[in-house]
Amino acid sequence: MRLILLILACAAGVSADVFFVGAMGGVSTLSGDANTVGAPPAQFSAYKPENGPAALVFAGRHFHDYFSAQVSYGWNRNRALLSGGDVEMSSSYELPMRARVHTVVAEGMVYFRPRSSRVRPYLSAGPGLSMLRAEATGPLLQRGSVSPPSPRIDATKPALRVAVGIDVRLAKALWLRYSFSETLQRNALSRALRPPAERNLANFQNWWGVSWQF
Repeated sequence: MRLILLILACAAGVSADVFFVGAMGGVSTLSGDANTVGAPPAQFSAYKPENGPAALVFAGRHFHDYFSAQVSYGWNRNRALLSGGDVEMSSSYELPMRARVHTVVAEGMVYFRPRSSRVRPYLSAGPGLSMLRAEATGPLLQRGSVSPPSPRIDATKPALRVAVGIDVRLAKALWLRYSFSETLQRNALSRALRPPAERNLANFQNWWGVSWQF
């Protein structure tokens, strides 16, 4: 009898499945990296990224008042200046580049308020695949015999996204969404530096957009 009551109680907490789709725009911030070799440092390298535009489309399903899942495709574009050199040889390089990142992620979402609430904060996390392409946007400035990075970098790597956000009901089926996410992946920009650096690439993104339920 107690088992039956427990099953009924759990079933009462499960809401009917509802699908949702949406789109968001925002700002992307890439983490930087640097490296030195020798003591005192004889060789150095670094890249300095700039903030850039970002866009995201997503689709998902509410399985429960407190659990949902979604799949998303995101894009961002950021400029970065790659530089490095050799102190002992008085040589250096600077190479301006533009990086484009395409990311596909599947996320589980945990909400902290039921679907009947007007304001619903959530946490989400999930794995995905990230494709980075960086291309030179200007001439290579080189002094001496230092070896510069390639003018084109292509890499496809596994990625992990973690996000916090909030959904605010605007109408019966229309929701406003804000989210802050961090996507981690292996860093092709760091590997391209001369000498190479070792940090992973963190892609921080602030998103604003809307979603529709049906």
